Amino acid sequence: MINLKNPNLYNNRELSWLHFNTRVLMQAQDASLPPLERLKFLAIYGTNLDEFYMIRVAGLKKLFSAGIIVSGADRLTPLEQLREIRNYIRTEQISVEECLKEVLSKLEIEGLHVKSHADLSLEEKIHLNKFFKDNIYPVITPIAIDVTHPFPHLNNLSFGIIVKLFDNDDTSVERFGIIRVPRVINRFIELGNSTYILVETLVAEHVTDLFPGYSLIKFAAFRVTRNADLEIEDEEADDFMEILEEGLKLRRKGAMVRLEIGSRGDEEIINFFNHHTNVYEDDIYKSSTFLNLSSLWQIVGNKNFAHLLAAPYMPRILPPLDNNENIFTTLDKQDILLFHPYESFEPVVKFIQNASKDPDVVSIKMTLYRSGTNSPIVQALINASESGKQVTVMVELKARFDEENNLLWARALEQSGAHVIYGIKGFKVHAKAALITRRINGSLKQYAHLATGNYNPATSKIYTDMSYFTSKDEITNDLTRFFHFLTGFSKKGFLDELYMAPAQIKPKILSLIDNETRMGEEGRIIAKVNSLVDENVIRALYKASQAGVKIDLIVRGICCLKPTVEGVSENIRVISIVGKYLEHSRAFYFKNDATQVYISSADWMPRNLEKRVELLTGIKDEAAKEKIIQYLRLQCSDNMLSHELQSDGSYVKIKKEDTKAVNNHKMLEDFVTRIAKATKNDSSAESALLANKLYSES
Repeated sequence: MINLKNPNLYNNRELSWLHFNTRVLMQAQDASLPPLERLKFLAIYGTNLDEFYMIRVAGLKKLFSAGIIVSGADRLTPLEQLREIRNYIRTEQISVEECLKEVLSKLEIEGLHVKSHADLSLEEKIHLNKFFKDNIYPVITPIAIDVTHPFPHLNNLSFGIIVKLFDNDDTSVERFGIIRVPRVINRFIELGNSTYILVETLVAEHVTDLFPGYSLIKFAAFRVTRNADLEIEDEEADDFMEILEEGLKLRRKGAMVRLEIGSRGDEEIINFFNHHTNVYEDDIYKSSTFLNLSSLWQIVGNKNFAHLLAAPYMPRILPPLDNNENIFTTLDKQDILLFHPYESFEPVVKFIQNASKDPDVVSIKMTLYRSGTNSPIVQALINASESGKQVTVMVELKARFDEENNLLWARALEQSGAHVIYGIKGFKVHAKAALITRRINGSLKQYAHLATGNYNPATSKIYTDMSYFTSKDEITNDLTRFFHFLTGFSKKGFLDELYMAPAQIKPKILSLIDNETRMGEEGRIIAKVNSLVDENVIRALYKASQAGVKIDLIVRGICCLKPTVEGVSENIRVISIVGKYLEHSRAFYFKNDATQVYISSADWMPRNLEKRVELLTGIKDEAAKEKIIQYLRLQCSDNMLSHELQSDGSYVKIKKEDTKAVNNHKMLEDFVTRIAKATKNDSSAESALLANKLYSES
């Protein structure tokens, strides 16, 4: 019998994530994409890597410092993982910088330039000199470093330049200093609509203004990354909001985990900097281009060059939501399933906005994890509360990197009179749910929205997610109990139709896999998640494969399962889809289960299944169920955006060969557009059926 706990049967979580970011980089390297679209993927790559260092690498360093030896099913020690990560990133950095140079050269052909100050004309330099004095000089911070001027604390993601100077009165006297460039100053200084200047080269030109009596010998840009993982013991907090605010301040001062040095940085500059900060030598990265890829979003957002991005797509509103009928009246007749961003997120916003204005609505209950800035949904909740409706909102203050935003919304909701819950002791609330209660003819009727993604109209345009509307009593009754669990005390925490983590989802998933395992070769599983890490789920899938069950896994990011291992996972295929939209939905098909199709807020990770409050929803509506099955099959057939995981942990881009090209993002855009056109002036039941038929043809 094969030992399914053998470490060789598991991919390392951190290295698997790095492979995912490599797939993002491959989009930037794709010469068939427009150049600004490629630059966008470089920005995404850089943003991803920043967060990886702030959270995952920082965590490994803490484990190493604490003397922890083993931290995952693959049994790699924290030190072994850190070494693998450093080697991987250093090797990949060469490809990243080559890609950046190539993309910038393509943009130059299109008239968009990124330059240093030295590359400018005299007229441009004169213009920038004035710009510096008016806009940069008043807010920039020059810092001398000597016995009376200690080295300053540098906050997380601080950017600036290190300068070596000589005294104009005594050239034998050399000094070091730092010029901090605050975040209120853009990374790139825009000169006109088509030329950007590296801010550090402009600042370096004005060293004599910042350090009068001294002249520049050399300089180099730097960027600091610190541990940004908040550790908040909420069981000890009398005032959780106050504790969180303090934690956010500490985030800026976490231990340094990475130092990036610009191309001008030589050994002397690096040694000077590291003497004061004591960054581990292997965590110092020197760039041959420029620092902070995430800042490329500034250039990507240049509307004058929008034609160099992928063609924009306008999300559509399909039958039966494309008329003026009250959404509650529509939901009295049928369930509705939406695929975002192909189908518009606007009906979700209107669901809450209409409820806030509807005189028959008596209460609104919602979970908010990442709602974004200027949220129309939160504003609708505030309006509803101020108009006298009962509003209950679970605002998860521990949503990483959205804590400050959520603090602001929580306060605004409280001030409006809403009942705000800040979290559940010991758990993050990651479930996505809304429940509207209306009084109709003296009786109460409820309407539910359950989703795989956040209530954020901005991200709904770039994330693929699912929205499920229903007025089925069995679901709305369960959702009422769910919100009671959040607001009150409960030792049970079990639902009847829905499944709630941490108590129910993992046992249900294992039961569903086990049921297919018993069916042997008649078994069939298709699962779409962002990450697959949980060891129990992986072992259950291995057993299913050994029994002959055919399994397709669509895993965007981390996948610790190894497919196609002889005698273990020969019947498991794993693909990752990376393209125009960020795959975010979680959906599952189990052929021999009575319900068959489920959607969820939870990934198959221990944190989601055991340490968060999540929801798993069985889809009983036949049209919605068929729509999801067709969607999963379409994604499994994608041969343009898919990469297939190999048994050694690497990924291979799936090649089209002689078969029909299947780009599931483009096809879904086209299908939804066809449906919208076909039903433009007809929102009858027949049109709704046509919509489902066109979807199933995909």
